[in-house]
Formats: sequence, structure tokens, C-alpha cells
Amino acid sequence: MEIIWISIAFVAGLAVKQIALPPLVGYLAAGFLLSSFAVDGKETLTHISHLGVLLLLFSVGLKLRLKSLVRPEVLAGSLLHLFITSVVFVVLLTFLRELDFRTAVIVAIALSFSSTVVAAKVLEAKRELRAFHGRVAIGILIVQDLVAVALLSSTGNDSPSIYAFAIFALPLLRPLFFYLMKLCGHGELLLLFGLLLALVVGGAGFDYLGLSSELGALAMGLLLAGHERASELSKTLWSLKELFLIGFFLQIGMSGLPSVDTLLLSGLLILLLPFKAILFFFIFLVFKLRARTSFLAALSLATYSEFGLIVAHLGVNQGLLQQDMLVMIAVAVAISFIISAPLNRAAHSLNLRFGPWLQHFESVQRHPDDRPVNLGNSSILIMGMGRVGTGAYDFFIHRNQRAIGMDSDPGKVEQHRKKGRRVVFADAEDQALWDGLECSNLHAILLAMPDIEANTIAAKQLRQANYQGLIGATVLYHEETDLVIKAGADFVYSYYDEVGVGFAEHMWEKICPIVPGLKGTLNDTIVKKPRKS
Repeated sequence: MEIIWISIAFVAGLAVKQIALPPLVGYLAAGFLLSSFAVDGKETLTHISHLGVLLLLFSVGLKLRLKSLVRPEVLAGSLLHLFITSVVFVVLLTFLRELDFRTAVIVAIALSFSSTVVAAKVLEAKRELRAFHGRVAIGILIVQDLVAVALLSSTGNDSPSIYAFAIFALPLLRPLFFYLMKLCGHGELLLLFGLLLALVVGGAGFDYLGLSSELGALAMGLLLAGHERASELSKTLWSLKELFLIGFFLQIGMSGLPSVDTLLLSGLLILLLPFKAILFFFIFLVFKLRARTSFLAALSLATYSEFGLIVAHLGVNQGLLQQDMLVMIAVAVAISFIISAPLNRAAHSLNLRFGPWLQHFESVQRHPDDRPVNLGNSSILIMGMGRVGTGAYDFFIHRNQRAIGMDSDPGKVEQHRKKGRRVVFADAEDQALWDGLECSNLHAILLAMPDIEANTIAAKQLRQANYQGLIGATVLYHEETDLVIKAGADFVYSYYDEVGVGFAEHMWEKICPIVPGLKGTLNDTIVKKPRKS
């Protein structure tokens, strides 16, 4: 039986990936296909999917930053959107399906969520998780996830044990958990440690106390949030979590085939997706975000959520929802992913096209993170302060040059500032950045961002802003060179083509003093591959 699940899930996931859709759309389709052939196995899949949900919630806890959630545009914005959309969906569902109020509320809240998986993957692929609009979107999603966990906890039937108050002592164990994480190293022990906390201590432990296992998994992740290796643990668990969640999506698809009535209702829900996105856009504008930031963040949130499926699935298990309601939500979620994928890939192009019109809705006042960048009297600008950008910055500073760095990751900017470097926060793909950036004092700009699209957009925008100085850019692959040159860069530095020569130069400097007869520099001996200019 497992052979059939794995085979069909792989084929369906691979098929939808070829048309640039999230594989989980294929997993839902595989579930519907298995259901049409009356394939059973829900008991096994139920166990697997539960593990996937616990790991998902544990990962959410690991990424939780309370400081980022208390910002008005995140906390108030997400709750305001949740309230308005829930009211609209309650009215709609009560009218169309004549549901009782409690059932309508559960379904409405489930539909108000946006997909954490889709948004996180889209933003990560475009290197925008730390950009301002990316941070706003992720913050909104985390608040929604917390509401979902609260719903999951409130629908449990078991009464808490008298020993449930012991969970308030968990923060006292935080130093012990930190110490154990350090002892685990970087291999399989770290993976097992994460599973122990998420599934055993959080899942089974909270369940034993009569509390929600989902809440327990989130709580254990929250205890480790902020640790320097929390991100590493999250990445270690990522593949395993994704594997278990395949079981969840298969189980949802196997809940039954959609009827004509269910498909019509799912189609109506899809027609309401623009309403969700537009509402997010105007809520962000209320909190003084620029039109560009609001548009990009709202577009990444224009989906229905896998968390909505989790809430609806639990509602079915508790007898609060009918099976066809779960199937309706599953179809709507899948279609929303299909629509969202191409839109988010073209997000920046769409913003360039509609941006001038959208700017009419902006407030005169600006959010602190959306204000213009001032480069002062700097003569060299390094965009992208990763390892390459940081090395370039230090090189120029040691030669008494007035260098300044720029990065879209506020955490990285703060770290550099603590070390005494002049680094400002800005998003290189923001059209408004170039419109207000004074570059007349700059002799050279180094584009050291890890994303070829970001370097290409930056070079193009600089030339369109009439910048006449030198532009150098880094590329990872040789075939990317022409893209950056055509966009306006004067030369490129290819990591793979040049790193060997750089390594040899350092070795040559060490060899010359100790080997008789060797003279000159490495450039006299090794012919470098010419750079395009």
C-alpha cells in the first residue's frame, strides 16, 4: 500500500513541479486519485500526517520572534484582516450552506489564513525573507499560525490534568535545552534532539497532560527561539517535516472526491481571493507602508492556507464539520496555490507596471523602515553585505576609502553596525530606492548580492537613474555574466572562475620568499580569464 502512495505522490508532485507549481498541489491531486480508486490506509496516513503537523508547528515556534510580532502593521494588521475576512465568510457560508454559527465561524477563520508554506518558499527563492515586505508577510503568517494553534487547542475534548500547570515551569528548563543542543553537534543527534522536543516532550507530553499536542510542539519550538542554532535546527528538520506533511495532503485528498456543488463553492472562494489581497494592501497602507511594500506583501499572502486544512480536518474529526466542507476547502487551497505561483514570480514586474497608479493611495507619512536612504559623502557603495560584500568593504576601509554597505536584512545590518561598519538598510529591487538615491559622490558600486536577479535589477536601475560611475557585480555561474553586463555592469566577478586564481595568488605570495629564483607576481605567470567590460 505504501508503495502505491509513494509512487503516485512522486509522479503527481513531479508533474506539477514541471509547470512551476508547489508539489503539494500534486499531493492533493494524488489523494483525490487514490480516493477515486477506493484505496484505503487512512489509519497509517493519520499518524504520519499528525507527525508532520507537529513538526510544522515546532518549526513555527523556532522562527517566532516576539519583537517582530508586536509591530502595529503585523499584530494589528493581521488581526484586523482576520476579523473582516471572517465576518465576510461567515455571512457568505451562512447564506449559501445554511451552516450553524459555530461551524460557519470555524470554516471562516480557516479560510482567512494565508499559506505559510507557499509564501515562505516564494520569498526564500527570491531572497526576500529579510526584505521589509518579506518580514511583514512572515510576521502576518506567524500571527495567523498562532490563531490556528489556539483553535486547534480549543477544539480538544479532554479536560486538562491537574499536573498541566507544570508547563509553566518549562522556561526553567531552557538553559538545559540550550546545553543539550550544544552537545548534539551538527549531525544526526541534532535531528533526534529536535524530534525529541517536538514529538515526545511537546506532542506526547502535552497530550498526556490533557493539553493540545499541537500547542506543545509550538511551545517547545518557542523555548528554543532566539538561540543561535535555532535556524540550523529548523533547516535540519525541514526535509523530514515536508516528508510527513505529504501524508497530510494525501489524507486530505483521500477524504473524498468533490461533488459539482463542492466545486462551485470552491470556485466562489477563489473569486474572493482578490478581496483578501486588496484588503491586505489597504490595511498595510493604513499603517504608513508604501504602495510597493504593501503590494508585494499582499500578493505573497493571496492564498488559502494549509493551516486552514489542518483546522478544518480537526473540525471533521470532532464532528463539527461535514466531510464535503473539508473537500471544498482542499480544492480551494489547491487552486489558490496554482494561481499564486505565477503571480508571485512576476511580482516585481507587476509592481513596475502598476506601481505609479498604486502610489496614489500612499500616505504622505512614511513607515520608519520605508524612508529614503542617505549615503552621505561615501565614494564606494557595496550592495549585499554577506561574506563577499563584507570582505570588499573591509578592503576599501583599510585603504582609507569612504565605503558604505547596504543590505535588505535588518538583522545583518544591525550586526555590522555593532562592529563599527557603516551599513544602511535598503532593498535593491525597490524602484523608489533609486528614485531618491543620491549617487553623484560615488566613484564605484559593487553589487555583491547572492541573487542574480537582484544584481541585474540594481545595475539596470542605476543606469536608468543616470549613474555614470563604475558598476561591478558578482555572478555565481558563467552563463549569468551576459545578463548583468547587458543590464549595465562594467565588469563581473565570477566566484567559480576566479576563486582558484585568488587562492593561488595567496599561495604564490608565501612561496616566493622561501623558494630561490622565483620572481614577479602571479599575474606574470598565470594568464587570467579576461573579464567582460
